[in-house]
Parts: sequence; structure tokens; C-alpha cells
Amino acid sequence: QVQLVESGGGLVQPGGSLRLSCEGTTSDTYAIGWFRQAPGTGREGVSCKSRSDATTYYADSVKGRFTISRDNAKNTVFLQMNNLALEDTAIYYCAASPPGAVVVTLKEDACYNALIRRGQGTQVTVSS
Repeated sequence: QVQLVESGGGLVQPGGSLRLSCEGTTSDTYAIGWFRQAPGTGREGVSCKSRSDATTYYADSVKGRFTISRDNAKNTVFLQMNNLALEDTAIYYCAASPPGAVVVTLKEDACYNALIRRGQGTQVTVSS
């Protein structure tokens, strides 16, 4: 199975922007998303999106600042992060539903629960 591989993390000042990329989805990947985990905390769902774009979810803490998107032709998922804050510091993980699995994403929990494929993560550090 093709692995999910994230890139684009790094060090940025507060108020700055980063764009994370994730390669390794397939044309029949229904749901895609991102999680993050900060030191000493549990995993947090950041965003989840269906292939049809019918449903997109964001954590309250990132609404209005982060945007998830996908390029189906390139099997790549993106997370545009703007106006970054200190509390956004975390390891960010790309996630996807299994190839070919049809997922009903009408509820936010169902979307995140479908994301059982995970990448190795990319570090995002926001610091002045």
C-alpha cells in the first residue's frame, strides 16, 4: 500500500503561513484530513473532507485560518495554514480513508473516524 508522506513543515513566526502537502492518496480515496499532536497532549482532528467536497470540517481552533484542499489529479492533499499562532505548534499528520472504502461523512465524527491511514507526520513550530 502506498504510504502517506507529509512535507512542508518548519519553523515560522506568529502570524506567518505554511502549506503542508501530503502525497500518497489514490483516486478512490474518499475522505482525507489532518490531525495534529502537540507535546503532552492528545491527538486533535484539524480538518476532514470528503472527496466530493460535500462536507468539510475544521476544528474550532483553526476555522478561518486553515484550509484543506486536494488535487485529485496528483493524488495530493494540502493544508494551507495562515495566521499561525504559538498554540499551533505540533506534529501534523496527514490521514485518509482506505482506498475504495465508501464513507458517509455527514457527521464530523464519522469523517475523522474513517481516516485510518496515517502518515509519519511533519513538525510545525511557531515561535518568535
